[in-house]
Amino acid sequence: MKLELAYFSGLPLLRGRRAGGAGVIMRFERVRPPRAVRFQPLKSREITPGFLDRTIRALKHWKFDIVSIDEACQRSVRLASPKRFACLTFDGGYKDLMASAYPVLSQHGVPFTVYVPTAFPDGLGEAWWLALEEVIAREIRLSLVMDRKERHFNIASTSEKYQLYDFLSGWMRTLAPPDLSSAIKDLCSRYSVDLAALSHEASLDWNDLAKLAADPLVTIGSATVNYPVLSNLKDAAALREMTMGRAVANAAFHREVRHFAYPFGDRASWRRQHAAMAEEAGFVSAASAIPGVVETEGRTSLYALPRIAWDGRQRSLRAMRVILSHSLR
Repeated sequence: MKLELAYFSGLPLLRGRRAGGAGVIMRFERVRPPRAVRFQPLKSREITPGFLDRTIRALKHWKFDIVSIDEACQRSVRLASPKRFACLTFDGGYKDLMASAYPVLSQHGVPFTVYVPTAFPDGLGEAWWLALEEVIAREIRLSLVMDRKERHFNIASTSEKYQLYDFLSGWMRTLAPPDLSSAIKDLCSRYSVDLAALSHEASLDWNDLAKLAADPLVTIGSATVNYPVLSNLKDAAALREMTMGRAVANAAFHREVRHFAYPFGDRASWRRQHAAMAEEAGFVSAASAIPGVVETEGRTSLYALPRIAWDGRQRSLRAMRVILSHSLR
């Protein structure tokens, strides 16, 4: 509602740096039809195909150049241009990108980038956030071991389910990968959720990715192998995740994969040394999930690219226009 009011009043709710915005990199995750279920803790990370269509139409109407990630990087080091750009990126490598987003993107003939964690097309990745959602959705009581203690939770109401999801996902985000894997496998074993099948079914496979890679409008980027929180890893392990993810993608697509996205991407999930690692691993850019605009004349680091994520619970294009216009002033 505040953003709606800002559309009419001209009030700049989001004040980006005014040094000269070249454009925005937009970050999306899932694109799929709406679901009629009450418990959807990850709804903020998904949009419908219809909203994606409306977004692209609006960006064109607002006179944004919709560009590839390569072009976005090039524009970030140039002098200011009278036309702003928008770059569309998709995280997570979800299967519904192929089913629901790609037809819309192809119809509009716009470039976009997909950041892929390479363990997931192989069926080896663990989408613990989806498994946690599945367990909590099914149950009215839940038990698990946290910090070597058995904990019990009553989750009969939808509000209790949301509270527990926020609590447990926050806790799991702090765990080292082996501990996280043990925790989610224990939970899935207790409540008969097939973690491997759930993760594999939600992910693009190599056939999907080959079709995308054959499209000149699609850029395939890397997002490590296993999609870990990099700040929970030792530096050697973090660098290995980056270099191995890139090596697997290079081999799979028979081309150089040049762009990277930090898993999860928020300020808590990666640190300054990871930007240096991304460059050492051979990437020419690394995208975060930290909000902001790409500035001109090299003022934005290519290894800390900001992105604007859209909350899928908000369907107002007027609100989006406020965010974009006031950020780019």
